[in-house]
Amino acid sequence: MDFRDELIKTIQIMIDNSLGCYKSDRTYKSIIKRIDKKGYVVIDETGSERTVKCCIPNIELRVGQSVWVKEPMGRIADADLHICGIV
Repeated sequence: MDFRDELIKTIQIMIDNSLGCYKSDRTYKSIIKRIDKKGYVVIDETGSERTVKCCIPNIELRVGQSVWVKEPMGRIADADLHICGIV
């Protein structure tokens, strides 16, 4: 019985370590708070304000509009975050 418990614990540790290193794109809904010279100010998942660019060509966004924000490969730097869609 003890051998089975140890085996399950070992497998769980391996899975946790693999998931801890896993990076993927994350997309979440946000709202435009204001518009600056550098881009659009949105709220990220942690509640912080971020200035991001919009990757949708020929579109004019406004304050209060709901948008989809993409965080590529888990990088939350302002240069990497971008608006990828309109809700």
